Amino acid sequence: QSCLSRQQLLAAIRQMQQLLKGQETRFAEGLRVMKSRLSTLHASLAKAAPEPPAASCPALQAPADGKKFGTKYLVEHEVHFTCDPGFQLLGSSTRTCQANGSWTGQEPHCAGSALGCHGCGRGAASECSSSPCQNGGTCLEGLNQYKCLCPQQWTGATCQYQAQTAPPTWSVTDDPAFSRQPRCAQIDRTQHCSCEPGFHMSGTAANGLCQDLNECEVYKREGGPRLCAHACVNLPGSYRCACPGGYVLLGDGKSCEDIDECALSQDNCTRGTTCINTGGGFQCVSPQCPQPAGNVTYVKTSPFQCERNPCPMESRSCHQAPKTISFHYLPLPSNLLTPTPLFRMATAAAPGRPGPDSLRFGIVGGNNRGHFVMQRSDRQTGELILVQSIKGPQTIQVDVDMSEYLDRAFQAKHVSKITVFVSAYEF
Repeated sequence: QSCLSRQQLLAAIRQMQQLLKGQETRFAEGLRVMKSRLSTLHASLAKAAPEPPAASCPALQAPADGKKFGTKYLVEHEVHFTCDPGFQLLGSSTRTCQANGSWTGQEPHCAGSALGCHGCGRGAASECSSSPCQNGGTCLEGLNQYKCLCPQQWTGATCQYQAQTAPPTWSVTDDPAFSRQPRCAQIDRTQHCSCEPGFHMSGTAANGLCQDLNECEVYKREGGPRLCAHACVNLPGSYRCACPGGYVLLGDGKSCEDIDECALSQDNCTRGTTCINTGGGFQCVSPQCPQPAGNVTYVKTSPFQCERNPCPMESRSCHQAPKTISFHYLPLPSNLLTPTPLFRMATAAAPGRPGPDSLRFGIVGGNNRGHFVMQRSDRQTGELILVQSIKGPQTIQVDVDMSEYLDRAFQAKHVSKITVFVSAYEF
């Protein structure tokens, strides 16, 4: 008898349908008003004065017989220059774009080593008149070139190096590939000899030999631009760069890039573990939830997250324990410039529930806290910042937490356990 009749049910359903239709109309109207306001705002912003373009500097060209690295000409960007093997850089090896639109330093040029005077033309006599030969050397004029005849105890393109009984460290003589016969020609009743690029003349004018110039040692000794990011290998008349295991040489022939063994399936991680790429290698990880303690127990909801099981109403210690524990893995190069942000934590309220009105962040554990600070970056986000450089290789653990408060009452705590894999190299 208490059940509704069919007619009453139909009437109730129709009433609900009318109610929903009214709600739908009001919702659509609200959306229309919102879209109209956004369109008005967009139009007014579009009419506003455009932002001034980012300050930049004029384009730079690579020097003749050299290379340029860097394609951005905005303020504070750097462009680097090197010369081809056998040439010496004159000017600045690095130039930085300044706020006033000009570059720091001097325009770079590559000067020929050994016997070269590139582009001297028929005015070669002027080269000798400037007395390029040092330490008592005699300057010989030739077609488009000049040559220094050095006294017994001096050697080098302009007699700038003191000759030694043993070959200098930047020459290799025990391998025949690193020695060549000079190319000689009779010019104005004077015999003129020259070496290929990457070789220098040693010995007397009568029985000179072209010996390889060890670019790796010369650049290291003279403090020139760094030829290679990692290792330099000397070759006859040239050189090449090499990278450590786990890295590949980039197209510039100088820089090294890490190989992602995980993405390329080159790891040997067993089932149940996850591959994490690191500088020069990889790590197999399998993070575990904390063991049960009293009323506090956790369940793994993803490979890198644990969530606390519901607490008994009366258990204060359970409510104070972290609600979620997440695991994060960060590969870093050695001696990274500081300060630099490494990790962010943020809150997100569940639909229909009020979010926290206040957050507190902190570092709560780890084996090397002194390298980091945890600070708020905006109202709902905190950042872990590296403030002290870390020299690798080493692995550092740092635990950070975020506590949520509503009306000054504690709501929940979330912990992120961060493992930092610092590589042995700065790239």
